[in-house]
Amino acid sequence: MLSPRCDRYFGCGSFGDIYLGVGQNGEQVAVKFEKHSTRCPQLRHEYKVYRELQNCTGFGRVYYYGTYNSYNAMVMDLLGPSLEDLFTKCGRRFSLRTVLQVADQLLDRMDTMHSRHLIHRDVKPANFVLGPGRGCQTIFCIDFGLSTRYRHPRTLQHIPYRDGRSLTGTPRYASINNHLGLEQSRRDDLESIGVFHSSSQSIWLIADP
Repeated sequence: MLSPRCDRYFGCGSFGDIYLGVGQNGEQVAVKFEKHSTRCPQLRHEYKVYRELQNCTGFGRVYYYGTYNSYNAMVMDLLGPSLEDLFTKCGRRFSLRTVLQVADQLLDRMDTMHSRHLIHRDVKPANFVLGPGRGCQTIFCIDFGLSTRYRHPRTLQHIPYRDGRSLTGTPRYASINNHLGLEQSRRDDLESIGVFHSSSQSIWLIADP
């Protein structure tokens, strides 16, 4: 059974609602719920991806996966605001220095996932958040409901080229090949990390001005 107490609604991910919870020792945690009736359940898969990445820098920990009433539930670290939130707070402008610092960390997070034979498939500012605690400068990657393997962990055989695929992820941030219906791979994660800078004022390439 789920042990943390859920105090209030905190937000939503791609495949579930997130609540602020209190753990058995009084610590704050995030609890993500997914209805049993969900047509394409993703939470168990996301839990497995978190478990595979949770000892890596920039990836949160998960503590529990199970059922709670008519929901699947996952308990995980409570992290800070997303890059999308910070971008909006800054008037949808980041300085060149901030863009370079952010890009360096995002590329490192993708390198970590790719080295473990995984691709994210929904790279966007809302899926990168600051770590817990005031002043934390580490960016964490979250929301792995759409993540999948691009090669076999033992043989390293790459998934085959395929076309006619449905778009996966958020259209606004999807790669060109994703829009064209091609099977995604590492390049598509990297293409979704797009930044633009001019006169020391920088914005996400695909964000509204």
